[in-house]
Amino acid sequence: MKISYLHTMVRVKDLEKSMAFYKLLGLEETRRHDSEGGRFSLIFMAPPDQPDCPVELTWNWDGDDELPSDSRHFGHLAYEVEDIYAMCQNLLDNGVTINRPPRDGRMAFVRSPDNISVELLQAGESKEPAEPWTSMENIGHW
Repeated sequence: MKISYLHTMVRVKDLEKSMAFYKLLGLEETRRHDSEGGRFSLIFMAPPDQPDCPVELTWNWDGDDELPSDSRHFGHLAYEVEDIYAMCQNLLDNGVTINRPPRDGRMAFVRSPDNISVELLQAGESKEPAEPWTSMENIGHW
C-alpha cells in the first residue's frame, strides 16, 4: 500500500500577516485556490526546492471566530535551515518572538501569527553555542 505526503493545513486569521511570516522562513507561494462559493482561500507555501512539502494556509473570507487559540492536538511544523543563528536573527529583526532560542546551536522554536509552533533545526552538525543565543531565556511556550 503506497502513501504520499500532501501537506499540513493550518487555519489563519490574517492571511497577509501569516503569509509574511512564512515568507520570513523562506517559503514561497506554490499555488492558490480561491472559492467564491465557499468564501475561502487555500494558499500553499513551500521551500523553493521542495514544492511537494507545502503548508496549506486556509483563510475564511468572512472570518473564523472558532479558530482555537492553540490549535487542538497539533504539534508543530518543522523546517531544516542552513544557518539557525542567521534565521533566528532575521526573524527577531522582523518582530518574531524566539520562544525557544537556539542555545545549543541546533534547535529553536517560534510561533506563527496564528500560534502555530514552528521548529527550526540546523542542517548538518550543530553550530557552536554562541551569544546572544546562549544566554537567551525561553519566552512563552513552544
